[in-house]
Amino acid sequence: MMEKNREGQVAARAGPRPLGLHYGAIVNTWMGAVSAAPLALHGAMAWHPSLTGRAVALADDLAGSDEAAFLGAVSRQAQRRLAAALEGVERYRRHPGRRALAPAPAIWARGGVRLLDFGDPAQPEAPVVLVVPSLVNPSYVLDLTEERSLMRFLGRSGLHPLLVDWGPPGDEELGFDLSGYIVNRLEPALAEAVSRAGGPVGLVGYCMGGNLALALATRRPGDIAGLAVLATPWDFHAEQAVQARAFARAISQMTPALEALGGLPVDLLQAFFFGLQPTLSERKFRRFGALDPDSADARLFVALEDWVNDGMVLAAGVARDCLVGWYGENRPARGAWRVAGRRIDPAVLGLPCLAAVPAADRIVPPASALALATLFPQCKIIRPPSGHVGMVVGDRAATGLWRPLLTWLRTITGGGG
Repeated sequence: MMEKNREGQVAARAGPRPLGLHYGAIVNTWMGAVSAAPLALHGAMAWHPSLTGRAVALADDLAGSDEAAFLGAVSRQAQRRLAAALEGVERYRRHPGRRALAPAPAIWARGGVRLLDFGDPAQPEAPVVLVVPSLVNPSYVLDLTEERSLMRFLGRSGLHPLLVDWGPPGDEELGFDLSGYIVNRLEPALAEAVSRAGGPVGLVGYCMGGNLALALATRRPGDIAGLAVLATPWDFHAEQAVQARAFARAISQMTPALEALGGLPVDLLQAFFFGLQPTLSERKFRRFGALDPDSADARLFVALEDWVNDGMVLAAGVARDCLVGWYGENRPARGAWRVAGRRIDPAVLGLPCLAAVPAADRIVPPASALALATLFPQCKIIRPPSGHVGMVVGDRAATGLWRPLLTWLRTITGGGG
């Protein structure tokens, strides 16, 4: 439902979150360009190594340029792009689109966690597949719109998919670490899925949900027909290790505050992911501002951006395990991640596995995900030509992920075509 102000207009969104960080990054990007222009003109710019070739070509192009004309052109272009990016943010904040897709029915609940049923009632014998999303963002990225829903696609294709919907953490969940979620929520959810299936089920995990699903499969291999991990990180220092360690140190120092707050606030977590791609905000909002607001591309952008900004507080124990244990200490890749005392070792998992490693993933670098895929004794690797989120909802999601995943799930569950 759309919130409205006193004048009956659709109220502006609070996001993108944290709003001040996005505004500041956009302004700094283009004001920084203006400040750096004289350095580029005089060959005194410190370029990133990946830009060396382009920097040399630029220096050649600028040789003999009129300094005043060049700096004026840079200033005008920076002002245009700055204005376009800020306008894009405002257009997003005031866009009338809101998600209106009716949720699937819940067939089980424990605390704040539910199982949502996407099965076709006309196919009661369809093979059951349990799908585990990340704890960081809402589960509905896998059911974003009627057309962009992996869950509904699987349900229409002869499977019986059940989606773990974490929901906002309640009082009990706020006291959980990762072991608490896996033992006290995922294992009972799996038991419910197995009971309905009458035997082992397919298991799929997306992003951090892949790590949770792996731990579940390690602890309950007899209940699993096969495991698929989609854009799931394993080597957290494969790229941007410095940023990961720095944020982990900050979170570790904030532990008493997180305990007092009851968890890691959404805006702080969003700031961490923002720091992994600090120029993304400017580029994506500038592109959005140029779209027809009624176009399918604009509506999809709004739906995804709403999902990104609709995160939940992360229990303090979960934040500590993930951000300090995973990002800071890289425990999974070092073989040091334990769940309820048991080491999680993919190399001993005797199950069929599939790993989807998106070629253009900037959230989970391919090297991080491949580090997991290559440890499985029997694993099929697919490389969707998309990014982390585009893999599941983008224009090429059906061909890059949905159909290959469906084919593999039919193989391991015995589902019909």
